[in-house]
Amino acid sequence: METTITFKMKPPSAGLSDFVESFWMLENEAAQQKEIVVLPDGRFDIIFSYAEEEPFHAILRGLDTEPGQHAIPAKQVMFAISFKLLAIEYLLDIKAAGVLNNASILPDNFWNVTKEDLGDFDALCSKVSASMLMLVKPDIDSRKQQLFDLIYTSSGALSVKELSEKVFWSSRQINRYFNQQFGISLKAYCNILRFRASLQHIKEGQLFPEQDFADQTHFIKEIKKFSGVVPKELSKNANGRFILLSALPE
Repeated sequence: METTITFKMKPPSAGLSDFVESFWMLENEAAQQKEIVVLPDGRFDIIFSYAEEEPFHAILRGLDTEPGQHAIPAKQVMFAISFKLLAIEYLLDIKAAGVLNNASILPDNFWNVTKEDLGDFDALCSKVSASMLMLVKPDIDSRKQQLFDLIYTSSGALSVKELSEKVFWSSRQINRYFNQQFGISLKAYCNILRFRASLQHIKEGQLFPEQDFADQTHFIKEIKKFSGVVPKELSKNANGRFILLSALPE
């Protein structure tokens, strides 16, 4: 029997755009679980969810650096806030290095979100936005703000040297910051973003480099590293198992 997965997605308000990439909701409407592969996407998430045989709870999901086999339980409803890295220090005040390729359970009643809130996507986006706006710290380091703006707008295509020169911050200091806060180097993070930017092209059947990979061999190697399969198999997305690819627009 076919499993039915539905998605909703919404961008943040302007006041949160430095910290939040998107809000999204996923629902498995079927009576059986859906086997999926979670791909690295350069985001960390706070996820609220419940399922037919799973109580309502909230988790913090850290950065992924490798593909992971998971399952979406039957009748699961999931609401998530996908964060940009600047939010770690200036909104949530945590170190995400401890949840690299992992997750941690958040306290009950986190941000006063309840199971009933998941019944209205737009209202819940507004509710958590109000909570986050009160948490944003003032006096954001302009170097970090500029650094992340360059990283995201280039989809990870700029080298560490180029980024360092543009923000007047040494490569060594940047990498120390990245490793302490996020558990990976800046180059490793940029590689994830470049992989993610390639997914739209791969979904459209463009099985050749579009994101400044050195050559076709390097492109295939990087795609396989982050997805577990070569570009051709990834583009087929058999049974819709690559959930990040499935969520991209046609």
